Amino acid sequence: MKELDRLDRKILRALQKEGRLSNIELAERVNLSPTATAERVKRLTRDGYITGYMAILSPEKLGRNLLVFVQVKLDRTTPDVFDAFAAAVKRSDDVMECHMVAGGFDYLVKARMAGMEAYRQFLSEVILPLPGVRETHTYAVMEEVKGTALLPV
Repeated sequence: MKELDRLDRKILRALQKEGRLSNIELAERVNLSPTATAERVKRLTRDGYITGYMAILSPEKLGRNLLVFVQVKLDRTTPDVFDAFAAAVKRSDDVMECHMVAGGFDYLVKARMAGMEAYRQFLSEVILPLPGVRETHTYAVMEEVKGTALLPV
């Protein structure tokens, strides 16, 4: 895999901020020909630096106003319990992210839903019935101070 150069980084920064840029607009921003720009984008995608494109939707407009983080502690940390937990959170449309973590609990779940009633249903129907769940701690977000998917390039 080729090392990223200054132009590759400019392309990645531009596409992170505006994934809908046309190749011509992108070429103008990075001061390259459209052909050279397209080749670089193709290579960056092939090499796994660019993994996809998506629209960022408004949770408020879609009635998903409540953002919660849930710490989940398991009473057994066995492969079958990990697999069952992972499968359940992957099936839930409410779960935006789920991370196995080191420390005082086993998983950190980020979920978004309509409100507290929907959260209680999610907790009782998705999280608590899983084998091995010993306890949960929920943190409802009062204000999102910073939310970004941009990586420093």
